Amino acid sequence: MSHAEPDEAVAERDDAPGGPGRPVTISYIARTAGVSIPTVSKVINGRSGVASETRARVEALISRLGYRRPAPSTRSNLVELVFGQLEHMWGIEVIRGVEQVARAHRVGVVLTEFGPERGGVRYWIDDTLARRPDCVISVAQLSSAERDQLRARGIPFVVFDPSVELPDGVPFVGATNWAGGRSATRHLIELGHHRIAAIVGRDRILCCRARLDGYRSAMEAADLPVGGDLVERADLTVEGGRSAARRLLGGADRPTAIFATNDLQAIGVYRAARELGLRIPAELSVVGFDDLPVAALVEPPLTTVHQPLAQMAVAATELALALGRGDRTPSTGVELATTLALRASTAAPPR
Repeated sequence: MSHAEPDEAVAERDDAPGGPGRPVTISYIARTAGVSIPTVSKVINGRSGVASETRARVEALISRLGYRRPAPSTRSNLVELVFGQLEHMWGIEVIRGVEQVARAHRVGVVLTEFGPERGGVRYWIDDTLARRPDCVISVAQLSSAERDQLRARGIPFVVFDPSVELPDGVPFVGATNWAGGRSATRHLIELGHHRIAAIVGRDRILCCRARLDGYRSAMEAADLPVGGDLVERADLTVEGGRSAARRLLGGADRPTAIFATNDLQAIGVYRAARELGLRIPAELSVVGFDDLPVAALVEPPLTTVHQPLAQMAVAATELALALGRGDRTPSTGVELATTLALRASTAAPPR
């Protein structure tokens, strides 16, 4: 009989050696995977030093055979917040919401950033598995392998404002991006604009696709054209918005209004308008999306779709902590409503 490690405790399997009722042990998993017992132990305990292919094979066996890891004797009292890149005030609003809930529950927050080349991913997942946080809130998009590793270690996670389609059952908190894009465009239509352009993020970003679809829905409902010359794709940055606006405003039949899919792009539109000698809103109306604090500080103050980032972060943290406690949750997918914040950057089109 092979020696089982002290924490091998476990699910009973009819196909385990010795017949029905025999528990699945680390040694059985090791033999089945063709690896050593220490290798399986490293995978189970979230330690590094295991090739990614080997780790995936062992994790798959752990899941298929129904091995149950022992519950940790103590909670870490940590929430891990993971960003791809933390660059703008958008991220600060998210941190503010997470910290608010963490203080109320008396848990700490670990902040991780992958960086522009995602160079920290490998080290992050190893360190996180070793830390055993109560839960993970991921602003960065995790791969299916990373999600599997967290699940296998019993660490619940919630995806914040997903930028890609998620498999069914993956917990997330987002906003009503489609409705926000539609309300922004309808506001411009109600002011009397017919030539309304949109500056959107790259097509692979889920929220940008939803905001563009909302814009198109409002335009089509009003029987207004949505030609290719009215939609520009650009990075979600000030320079991205500026360059796209220069292209849109450079022609003879320029739009009288522009909907930008985030506030930074909208500020870029302001810069392009100033360079071209166009007055906002007398000659060009502008609407943004997010309602970052800077939206109220620019001149004129920016009309924008308010995305409740701090409240979304609160909801994501509450959901993640509830999953960490093993509570039953009414839903694993939550969308908070967006609203239009009217300021001074929109007006009727010039006659």
